[in-house]
Amino acid sequence: MTMNDQQKALCDKNTQDFSDLKAVLINCSLKKNAKESHTRILMSVAGDIMESNDIKVDYVHAAAHQIAYGVQPDMTEHGWDRDDWPDIWEVVEQADILIVGTPIWLGEESSVCRVIIERLYAMSGKLNDKGQSIFYGKVGGTVITGNEDGVKACAMTILYALQHLGFVIPPQADCGWIGEAGPGPSYGDEQENAKPVGFDNEFTQRNTTIMTWNLMHMARMLKDAGGLPNHGNDRNAWKAGCRFEYENPDYRI
Repeated sequence: MTMNDQQKALCDKNTQDFSDLKAVLINCSLKKNAKESHTRILMSVAGDIMESNDIKVDYVHAAAHQIAYGVQPDMTEHGWDRDDWPDIWEVVEQADILIVGTPIWLGEESSVCRVIIERLYAMSGKLNDKGQSIFYGKVGGTVITGNEDGVKACAMTILYALQHLGFVIPPQADCGWIGEAGPGPSYGDEQENAKPVGFDNEFTQRNTTIMTWNLMHMARMLKDAGGLPNHGNDRNAWKAGCRFEYENPDYRI
């Protein structure tokens, strides 16, 4: 468990039922082995909080898969010999909560992270049974680590992309950790006679906790409400010439 005592106490005192919720945490580290990823360690704080509240959590280490480039649901239909994205999509589609984690490289999210966002975009033509984006009713957040400036810049682009696709972004839906500029220890590295790097960083632990609980609360509210009402956002209702058709036949734009 990567949670500290305060995070554990919040879980112990919780009385709200989250047990019917599912979350998927996609780690966009450049490392092929998930065990070597520092980003995964910080993401695990959010995952442990959710699992402690009976949310089913799936981890996806993107670099361990063969995810084709492109913006179509299955790129094997567009010239690629292999594409693991359709299998990953099955997990994302079932989830109520998505957290995208990434390291910072040259002030930006990783190249793997951009591929994941592009493949999420590939699914944006799919609609739910209300005629809305398939992502309506899901909530999104992001976890970022690195040894250079860029946490907020990465969060801006990732969270913008998620909301553009249809995810609901709750308040304070990002968290991160950065060490001293330049080469040095990364989040979770062992230290002599001390906690692993970043574990006692109050700013990081506070923001990770707040992000996770806000994701859980928003997902709970959306689930209980049956998602978002579809008045005004039903894509199937749009007709040629920008005519919008509602249940009331007398209502026209």
